[in-house]
Amino acid sequence: MSGLLEGKRLLVTGVITDQSIAFSIAKLAQEYGATVVLTGFGRLSLVERIAKRLPQPVGDVIELDVTNAEHLAGLADRVREQVDGLDGVVHSIGFAPQTAMGGNFLDAPWEDVATAVHVSTYSYKSLAMAALPLMKPGGAIVGLTFDATVAWPVYDWMGVAKAGLESASRYLAKYLGPKGIRSNLVSAGPLRTMAAKSIPGFEAFEESWGDRAPLGWQLTDTEPAAKACLALVSDLFPATTGELVHVDGGYHAVGA
Repeated sequence: MSGLLEGKRLLVTGVITDQSIAFSIAKLAQEYGATVVLTGFGRLSLVERIAKRLPQPVGDVIELDVTNAEHLAGLADRVREQVDGLDGVVHSIGFAPQTAMGGNFLDAPWEDVATAVHVSTYSYKSLAMAALPLMKPGGAIVGLTFDATVAWPVYDWMGVAKAGLESASRYLAKYLGPKGIRSNLVSAGPLRTMAAKSIPGFEAFEESWGDRAPLGWQLTDTEPAAKACLALVSDLFPATTGELVHVDGGYHAVGA
C-alpha cells in the first residue's frame, strides 16, 4: 500500500485535532506517497501545530471558510502556491448550531438550520467547484457522512444536512462525470472526534454499536474510514462514482 497514492496531490480539509478522521487521511496519504495540502478554519495556529505531527512537513495551511465566497474564489490560486494541480479533494467539514441538534428538531429556528445546510451540505458543491480548475480527468472528490437513511437520536437537523450531502454527491457525480471527476462518500460509524463531542447526547450512538456491528467497532480508531477515503481518491476505483461506502463494522447491514 505504500505506493497507493504515489505522485498524487491531495487537498484535505477539516484537520482540527490528531483524533480527527481528516488527520488520519492526511497522515496515511503521505505514507502512501501523496503530497498533501491542508486548509483550516478559525484557529489556523492550531491546525498548523497539529500538522507538525504528520510524517512529512506540509506547506502553509490555507485559510478556508466554505461559506466565504472570497475564500472559495481564491482557493485555486492559494493551492497553486504549493502544487501545480490536484488529483483528489477530501471534504471533512460539518457544523450545526447546538440548537439544531440534541433533541431540538421541532424547535430549531430556520437561521440555525440554514447554517447547518450551508456548512455541511452546500459546501460540498462549493469546495468541488473551487477546486475544479486544478483537476483533470481521473480526479476524485470524497466526503464524509453519517448514514442518513434513518433518523438517529439527537442528530436532528445535522442528519437532514447529511441526507442533503448524500444527494449532493450523487448530483456532483452526474455533472462532473463528463469531466472525468468522481464523487463518492464514506459513511463512518460513530467516532469520538471533536465534532462528535459537540453533539449533545452523542453517547446515545455509542451504546449498542460495538455489540451490533458484525465486525465490532472501535470508537477511537479513525484509520478504517481514512483508508476508505484514500482508496476512493486513488486509481483503484476508476469507474465508481455517486457511491456511498459504509465503514461502520457492518452496523448498517443488520437489524436488531
